[in-house]
Amino acid sequence: MGDVISLAQRRRARRPAPSRQRPRATFSFDLASPFTYLAAERAERLFADLQWRPAISEALHRRDLATDPAACERTKALAEERALSLGMPMVWPDGFPDAGRRAMRVASLAAELRRAAPFVLAAGRLAFCGGFDLDEPETLAEAAAAAGLPLDAALEAARDEGRDAAMEAEGRRLLALGADRLPALRAGRLLVCGEERLAEAALAWRSLDGAVAARPLGA
Repeated sequence: MGDVISLAQRRRARRPAPSRQRPRATFSFDLASPFTYLAAERAERLFADLQWRPAISEALHRRDLATDPAACERTKALAEERALSLGMPMVWPDGFPDAGRRAMRVASLAAELRRAAPFVLAAGRLAFCGGFDLDEPETLAEAAAAAGLPLDAALEAARDEGRDAAMEAEGRRLLALGADRLPALRAGRLLVCGEERLAEAALAWRSLDGAVAARPLGA
């Protein structure tokens, strides 16, 4: 007599092996930071299905550039140096470093509607290529239009101070994880801070899958 064939085993053998999924990457950003502008387009290209999450920078480094002129000048010098090395324009927007909170509220709406990427890209170009004040209604309207956001909803979000708490909480959450600046890239236990480390983050992320714990690269 022949061997008994298990049909269940045959079916299991024919099933494709489960794919090993990388953990989804999250890009935490602050539109008021020139480094978000410098990083955003590369982040969009380097990470598939990237989740964009607005966060307030002051919650991480515990200082406000608007009240710390020396830190503001250091930030500007570093951003100009990085822009030059990346071949990107850098024009300081009107209102820097004070402006950006209303734009971030619109970014939180864009994230809810899964339109954060085009909004961040458009807002960054308007601010740091065109020199436009991020919080001016005309700037917000143009960035919202580029992202396909309803204009009335975007302008309403810009006035909604209730949105600030969640973005500040995101900054504190990053700080607790070891982040010290934005933008920050997270995937599983992987944490990389600073736009200059995006390529490093992408290489580490590509080596991950759902079955392997990510190693933290630190802040």
